[in-house]
Amino acid sequence: MCSLTEKDRPIVQLLLNTGTCPRCILRFCCVGSQALYRCPYKDLMNDLKEFLKNNQEKEDMVCFDVVDPPCKRIRLEHTEEGPDELNHNGALQQIPSVNENTAMENSAVKVCNVCLGILQEFCEADFVKKVCQKVNSADYQFTSFVFSVSLPPQLSVRERAAWLLVKQEMGKLGLPLAKDDVVQLKEAYKWIIHPQLSEELGVPADGKSLFEVSVVFAHPETEEECRFLATACPDCFKPAKNKQSVFTRMAVIKALEKIKEEDFLKHFPWPPSSPKNLCVALEIQCNNGAVFVAGRYNKYSRNLPQTPWIIDGERKLESSVEELISEHLMAEFKADSFNFSSSGREDVDVRTLGNGRPFAIELVNPRRIHFTAEDMKGLQQTINNSSDKIQVRDLQLVTREAIGRMKEGEEEKTKTYSALIWTDKAIQKEDIAFLDDIKELKLDQKTPLRVLHRRPLAVRCRIIHTMRSEYIDEHHFRLHLKTQAGTYIKEFVHGDFGRTKPNIGSLLNRTADILELDVESVDVDWPPAL
Repeated sequence: MCSLTEKDRPIVQLLLNTGTCPRCILRFCCVGSQALYRCPYKDLMNDLKEFLKNNQEKEDMVCFDVVDPPCKRIRLEHTEEGPDELNHNGALQQIPSVNENTAMENSAVKVCNVCLGILQEFCEADFVKKVCQKVNSADYQFTSFVFSVSLPPQLSVRERAAWLLVKQEMGKLGLPLAKDDVVQLKEAYKWIIHPQLSEELGVPADGKSLFEVSVVFAHPETEEECRFLATACPDCFKPAKNKQSVFTRMAVIKALEKIKEEDFLKHFPWPPSSPKNLCVALEIQCNNGAVFVAGRYNKYSRNLPQTPWIIDGERKLESSVEELISEHLMAEFKADSFNFSSSGREDVDVRTLGNGRPFAIELVNPRRIHFTAEDMKGLQQTINNSSDKIQVRDLQLVTREAIGRMKEGEEEKTKTYSALIWTDKAIQKEDIAFLDDIKELKLDQKTPLRVLHRRPLAVRCRIIHTMRSEYIDEHHFRLHLKTQAGTYIKEFVHGDFGRTKPNIGSLLNRTADILELDVESVDVDWPPAL
């Protein structure tokens, strides 16, 4: 049950006469009943006509009985435009007084001069089915949906003009009308469309859903209606990257907030004539929120980069850790793209052993999202069977928030390495034994020459917590190190032309170089072991 009061009568009569649809009239009468907007269009029109016929002055309220039958398709009839002019002061033209019969004659179904048909044709069952067919053909997995709509920016201009007209009419009755009192077009549209989409798709509408169904509307016939704002408020319209037009909805709204009412009325009189054409649905799109997969990887090859190695557009190696893992995830989740991250990285010639290095992959717009623990176990096995260069473990679904734990306190974490070292001068076991006794050795590491092209020049303080040497022969020994994360191990061995101090060469008083390096452990307790 929803009511219109006697004060609404002149508003209903005025808007009907100027070509406004019943649902927009309810919006400007500040009617907040969702069920009423869902009534069939013809029923609403008839109810408004009955409301205007009611001349019982003693009765100060007329009620609509609200029923909620399925919407019926309404054939929209195009009508000729009727231009209106401002008076010489630029004020709103006085709308000729009309009786109820005149209003009803002019209220034949036509494209609404406020919503441009959004609350007419695009609320009907045929359009809802069209949207749902698009959703179903995209083959997404989802248990709920959120519906979003993008409206033509000129709708905000027409909305402003209608509000000024109604506010003026309310002022004659000594009543105020704030912009926020009017039911927003998007809100009314969602009240109508949500139940229909929900019934057709078989899942509930949920504002927090990760599955989004979006519709982009346009109305080419009235696109020029925003242009006067660029002259009145040039600061609001600045070219932006990836924007085809400066007349974005946000820019138009900003300009409308800035422009004075009298200036607005000089350029945009009310009522504008009803357009000949409806809005068009330019795009109907679906998008699933990202899914995040985490695990740990081992790398057994000394000829495999972590991420694709491309220099000046030329690929140096055929694959990478990232690609060997992600190609299977992309195929199973049917995602559009992915983003790979990890707890640190190793060089192309460095192996990662032990429990492996934590990693996470964001899968963008996945079609498939429902995976059991057994599914993930099978996917892990598929990855491991596909290559002898890597292996993954503890593969699991995680939340976006959980990925932050991988990066938390990253530089405070420790990593363990094994380095095969060569020296130019012969060594004996006794010559390297003292390294085992060194604890918490502080290094000053200037950005290595090999990464200077992608890292800022700086001196970083790093700590070698412990070392353990393992003698091999007169020119070779293996050094096991536990270090602060972020330490450049290769530079600690050869010194990088004095950019890392102290270094193994300076400690042994001879030239040293590194032949092999392995990461033996990354001490980040994430993701949880399975």
